[in-house]
Amino acid sequence: MMNMMQVMQQAQKMQKKFKETQNELEQAEIISTVGNGAVVATLNGQGKFKSIKLKPEAINPQNPESVDSDTVEMLEDLLNQALSDATKKANEQMEAKMKSITGGISIPGLF
Repeated sequence: MMNMMQVMQQAQKMQKKFKETQNELEQAEIISTVGNGAVVATLNGQGKFKSIKLKPEAINPQNPESVDSDTVEMLEDLLNQALSDATKKANEQMEAKMKSITGGISIPGLF
């Protein structure tokens, strides 16, 4: 009987560690910078899109001074909305596919 108790304790420890790791990954920021800093994309540790930032040279490399801050901000907003929406739709599709495999049973950490 002690063996079963140890297995249950180990499973609880693993579940707690799994939740802690998920929280850490959710809070983490992964930053990618390309084009000599012209574009900066940020995701969390779970691969979920957080934001994108642009410099004027990403929009007009030959004449970045011609790009005003309102244009940069508008383009950032549009890209942020599009990428956030695409991420949401991809997650919804993944959840639907996984539920069809699991028969609707929710398996923590799977989706």
